[in-house]
Formats: sequence, C-alpha cells, structure tokens
Amino acid sequence: MPLAPIAQMDLETFDRIQRVNVRGTFVIDQLAARQVRNGGAIINFSTTITRLQAPTYGAYAASKGAVEAMSLILARELRGRDVTVNAVAPGPTATPLFFEGKSQEAIDHIASLNPMERLGTPADIAEVTAFLAGPGRWVNGQTIYANGGAA
Repeated sequence: MPLAPIAQMDLETFDRIQRVNVRGTFVIDQLAARQVRNGGAIINFSTTITRLQAPTYGAYAASKGAVEAMSLILARELRGRDVTVNAVAPGPTATPLFFEGKSQEAIDHIASLNPMERLGTPADIAEVTAFLAGPGRWVNGQTIYANGGAA
C-alpha cells in the first residue's frame, strides 16, 4: 500500500495500485459471475479509508472506491440469479502487514480512534464475511464497514 500525496505520487505506483485492486477485483468478479451457482455470494474487499479520506491514501482509496462501485453494479447485473454481491470494508486490523513499520505509539493511537478503542482482528472481519456468505441473504449491493465504528 504505497502512500503519497496525490500531487507527489508517481503514475507507475498509481497504476500498480489500480492494477492490483481494481483490475484484480474485476477479473475475479468476472470469473465468479460466470461460475457462481444460483443462491451464491460474491464478496469483495474494500477499506474504511474510503470514508476516512486520510491524506496520502488517495490512490489506494480511489482503487477501493472502484471496488465498491463494481460490487453494487455486479449485484444489479446478476439480477434474477439469487446471487448477492457485497463488499466488506475493514478498518485497521491487527495483522503483520498493519504492524509493519509502525511504532507502538502509532498503533495505540490508531486503536484509540474508534469507539471500541482497539484494532480489529482477523476474526472480526471473518465474522462479517461469513454472515454475507451465509445467512445475510437479504444484504445485496452493499458495502459493510467492519471498523468498530471508526467511520
């Protein structure tokens, strides 16, 4: 997740972010739409940063905003197949990638920003994903923010 102000980000880095997050999701959604069984679920991943709109996250947030738009459009395109398409938008989650390069002070500050005063866990995100993959059949075309109330 290369970060830089929009005015300073080089286009090569921007293109790489878009290729991974937008094109990657597009290709997987395209294949899933062709192969998922009726009654199935497609779940994409976005990020809470699309709501927080923090400086230096412009390219990343733009790519995930595209993922959210694709999720809603694909849900509408699969009309009549009883297939749901949603996006999960995690907030800061306690993973090795999240901790990489951050001081304990920075981690504690980020954890304090949501009303639950902690980082999310992979299990928190898995619960939301499992809900959308299983009993959440009436949820379709939505982005679910799993972030402890941060945004």
